[in-house]
Amino acid sequence: MEEEIYAEKSRGSSKVKITLLDEEDQEEAQIDDNGDVDSYDDDDDDDEDEDKEPVGLGVLEKPENSWSLLRELFPSKAGGTPAWLDPINLPTGRLCLCDFCGEPLKFVLQVYAPLTERDSTFHRTLFLFMCASMACLLKDQHEQWKRNQDKASRSVKVFRCQLPRYNSFYSSEPPRNNGKDKPSSAGAVLCGWCGTWKGDKVCGGCRRAHYCSEKHQAVHWKSGHKRRCLPSSIYQDASEPSNNRTVSEVQEVASKSLWPEYEIAIADECEDKISDDNGQVNSLISSSRVDESIESLIDSFEGEDDKKSWASFQERVSRTPEQVLRYYRDAGAKPLWPTSSGQSSKADIPKCTYCGGCRAFEFQVLPQILYYFGVENDVHSLDWATIAVYTCESSCDGHVAYKEEFAWVQIASQSSTTQR
Repeated sequence: MEEEIYAEKSRGSSKVKITLLDEEDQEEAQIDDNGDVDSYDDDDDDDEDEDKEPVGLGVLEKPENSWSLLRELFPSKAGGTPAWLDPINLPTGRLCLCDFCGEPLKFVLQVYAPLTERDSTFHRTLFLFMCASMACLLKDQHEQWKRNQDKASRSVKVFRCQLPRYNSFYSSEPPRNNGKDKPSSAGAVLCGWCGTWKGDKVCGGCRRAHYCSEKHQAVHWKSGHKRRCLPSSIYQDASEPSNNRTVSEVQEVASKSLWPEYEIAIADECEDKISDDNGQVNSLISSSRVDESIESLIDSFEGEDDKKSWASFQERVSRTPEQVLRYYRDAGAKPLWPTSSGQSSKADIPKCTYCGGCRAFEFQVLPQILYYFGVENDVHSLDWATIAVYTCESSCDGHVAYKEEFAWVQIASQSSTTQR
């Protein structure tokens, strides 16, 4: 009971409400290809439907306070820099890079999704990163159809991190959410340009600027660090280790190209159709992002199946048009696919790299998030139909702090980009 209260308080700190089905419900729940719950054959259909937990819908909001999205509050957030759950043992090397262009990946979002039935998953966060190049996403789209690849090339990557309640990074007590919460220890020094990945490379001049890659060091040098770079002897504290920081210190980021930062508030999906009162409120997303691309999307449909899937998708999404994320971690759950072409099959989803077990669908990201990120809506800009994230069904443990999971990208026009 105490652990359940802690989890609810932690979720409340970021307005996240992620709930799980009971074990009996997990065995019985079935989801059809369009994301709707199948009907049951017995006489208890209505009672069982009432027991089901609804899909969690994520919408973006500006954080209420400057401290609302700090890692010690276990936030769900989009844009800006990640609030790493394990702040020390971050992904490194090839994991941080787009496998096509070699650029460090940009942070898209993270979802705090603890599983309190196990101590090792008391804290659990999923992180999504991607390359901002549409050309790389198209290559990614082609690569994901190649099954059973040991080292598939990807421009979209997902990581899962989990911690027990008692750990060296955070208090075992629930956050107070009053601006006074502090982590138990400082994190790794991050890249001074992107603020995302570990800064394990140091500027040879000042010996104080840290970078995740030579590319970010070069772009920072050209953008102004060249004028401000001073020999380390000028700094009185230059002999101190660069990671000798106070626990509460927030690292500044030089890059101006990060996507805007938002808090993700998750609420239950409404079963009713959208009301007239919500129409005007939500028209910003509909007219500015969705409606402009509907005509070209419909032109890419390959037949009646695509039109049927699109109609079902539109009906569900229209209830909350501003949703950017759909969360539903349940046995048998499937994404809400916009089109029938380009959907993944069970055989397309690779086994967990760490335990060999099956992966299951957990959440999907809708393209509406690009509107909030200020991405232009033109033919060469980043875009997708949906990104479905699959994670280890057992949320396995192991010595790797950030375990790579699997993202399936569905792009509007499948026929021009992929072959099965």
